[in-house]
Amino acid sequence: MKRSPLAIVAAFACLLSAPAQARSLLDYVGQCVPFARQASGIQIYGDAWTWWDQADGKYRRGEKPVVGSVIAFAKQARLPLGHVAVVSRIVEDRVLMLTHANWSRQNGVRGHAEQDVTVFDVSKRNDWSEVKVWYRDADGLGGTTYRVHGFIYSPARPAAELTGRDPDYVGALIDAYVPGAGAAAARR
Repeated sequence: MKRSPLAIVAAFACLLSAPAQARSLLDYVGQCVPFARQASGIQIYGDAWTWWDQADGKYRRGEKPVVGSVIAFAKQARLPLGHVAVVSRIVEDRVLMLTHANWSRQNGVRGHAEQDVTVFDVSKRNDWSEVKVWYRDADGLGGTTYRVHGFIYSPARPAAELTGRDPDYVGALIDAYVPGAGAAAARR
């Protein structure tokens, strides 16, 4: 099978974006952009808030979540560089699970990868333009609403470690629909 030079360069760049010490995608520690690029196969570079515009004409974009697509958070006060994450599961119309890096603190440190994190669509039109994201530090969704541009659809197959073997769908629904319950409290 013959590959174009551009495809070879893109594949090599993708390999360089992962830290050498990471044995798996979930061992990653760093920023959200290289993690999302590695997990989704979408080859966009630069700050997360620029991904939506950069994807125009290169990748399909839309309002509907698809497993393996990248959700592009807008630049805003709480996210001055934006944020990108990869859809790992669709739980129901207004609840997703994401796998991403550099969101919650783990052992007091930011940058770690998190798998199957609950995200709740709180937009008035049910269009994923505003969401709440599970935050480990608060053990729940928290009170911040984040603006979202939409989803960037990857033509590649998402990374195998994007989702866990047994994601907690019930916990995700409780996180979304029972304010203050938190997944940890629901599992006790």
